[in-house]
Amino acid sequence: MPQRRTKRGAARTPLGGDPDVLICGASFAGLAVARELAGTGADVLMLDRYEIGERQTSACGIPTEWLRALGLEAAARQEFGELVVHTAHGTSKFELPWTFSTFDYRSLCERLNDQNDASFETAKVHGRTGDTVHTDRGDLRSPLIVDALGWRRVLATPGGDHQPPDAPLSRGLEVHPGGAGDEMAIWIDRRYVPAGYGWSFPARDELRIGIGSFNPRFHVKDTTVALAEDLGSEAVRYQGNWIPHKLRDATEDGVFFVGDSAGHCLPLTAEGIRTAFYFGIACGRELRRVLDGHQPRSAALRRYHRFSAEHEWKFEWMLRTQRLVPRIPPRLLGPVIRGVAAPGFVRWSFDHYLDIAHPAFAGAGPSRRTRAAGRLAA
Repeated sequence: MPQRRTKRGAARTPLGGDPDVLICGASFAGLAVARELAGTGADVLMLDRYEIGERQTSACGIPTEWLRALGLEAAARQEFGELVVHTAHGTSKFELPWTFSTFDYRSLCERLNDQNDASFETAKVHGRTGDTVHTDRGDLRSPLIVDALGWRRVLATPGGDHQPPDAPLSRGLEVHPGGAGDEMAIWIDRRYVPAGYGWSFPARDELRIGIGSFNPRFHVKDTTVALAEDLGSEAVRYQGNWIPHKLRDATEDGVFFVGDSAGHCLPLTAEGIRTAFYFGIACGRELRRVLDGHQPRSAALRRYHRFSAEHEWKFEWMLRTQRLVPRIPPRLLGPVIRGVAAPGFVRWSFDHYLDIAHPAFAGAGPSRRTRAAGRLAA
């Protein structure tokens, strides 16, 4: 049984204290940071508005090798070796050089949480003044603060936030009808969205059907319903979010930003889970070096900022492609997709795509200690 560590009702007492590391946000990015700090002996505190694994935030799909690298295979629901791409003028199939898996959000988060020894509390984070973070349960002070709260970049300095629809954000909406399927499919079809794509990701006993628009001013509810109906499914169990499509500074005013708060979401594909893991692990390793006395905070900030910035050109090229695809006339889009579906090109392009945040990066960490192992030892 998962260990319940949050507090509700009368037990929701004021928070206070000075943890060595304060991680704000306990989804993919925050949990990845905490994982890297296991075994340091430091006082690490994670905060989130919701229970760990309580509120799914994406279609929950990832290259399968990332699940293996993090020991999270048990959270997988369905595995795919092929991508089906539909356009208004034809369908193409991409034989992938590596497989992609959908997974259960709660199961993955709880299993990843078992790989850290951090404390966890539910609290809504309002902002920050210097090294003090303000929450609805009181103020907390820490020399090492991580913002993994998402695209709002809550802990940025005043004026550093950005709001839709003017910010570089895509708009996504998804429904989760019951059902099963064998194909991981996307639709690049302007009947559904002028700039963006639709998708259907089967996850064993449910379908995850959605629309993502690169233009944040385009409302996607009606076309999400239309795609679901065209697939013979009911539009139920809605889930939506804003999706960053531009990299931002990974550090600011002494704070480490990771995941969507740093724009660590790949343009064009809107894949942000493995990048949250990847940059979260990198951030955690820099923090670990501070806790071990191998570098000061200033060096960790500098090194992590540089690590993230070194990937900017990769994000920029994907953003250029994101802007190009909607400009291709529909009658030419089908032939273009069929052309890039050639096996040699698919292997070359998808391997380079995976290299942006390769799963081998997860295996180089210093600690594999888990709380579950600690309970066994006890």
